[in-house]
Amino acid sequence: MSDPYASRTPVHEQVADGLGTVRVLPLDPEADAGVIHRWVSEDRAAFWGMTGLTERQVADTYAHMETLPSHHAFLVVRDAEPVAVLQTYEPEADRVGECYEVRPGDIGVHLLLAPAGPGGGQPGWTSRLVAVIAAYVLLVLDRRRIVVDPDVANEKAVARFLKQGFTPGPVVVLPEVDLPDVYLPEKKAQLAFLDREILFPA
Repeated sequence: MSDPYASRTPVHEQVADGLGTVRVLPLDPEADAGVIHRWVSEDRAAFWGMTGLTERQVADTYAHMETLPSHHAFLVVRDAEPVAVLQTYEPEADRVGECYEVRPGDIGVHLLLAPAGPGGGQPGWTSRLVAVIAAYVLLVLDRRRIVVDPDVANEKAVARFLKQGFTPGPVVVLPEVDLPDVYLPEKKAQLAFLDREILFPA
């Protein structure tokens, strides 16, 4: 099977038990828009906030993100198969920073998993993938703590993070963002935090 991502230099590459080789690649808005559009158009991705966008609008959204020094998007690839979109951001440059006390070394993360394949999800697969992503965010980027802000109604995501070792924080209301290049409606979110020492004890 040819690897359409072979020409991209990963920011992180890791061989993980039960997963194979996982690479975190800088997202290419034009090349990756088709894959992401398929994922975000599914009902299960409603909380990602891009349902109803065209493929062109998806590409434009990530092209805009490329211009921001504080926000970054990545395509996570297992062997030659895309398995997730990872977004990282500086909390103080994001609306979540208005809702909790940001600490030095904090980094925000959004994660959208690809739909399960024909055989369905494998037990423990998501946990292993999240562990690889956490290794990139906490060790490679040398951060102290991850913050996530899933919608309170997204019970599946909240449960997944807590199972991974995240500590629940407060429920907050993220304010509406209405700018020329981006619109985000108000969101009631469950904050959760993962300290580096939990996954990677010194």
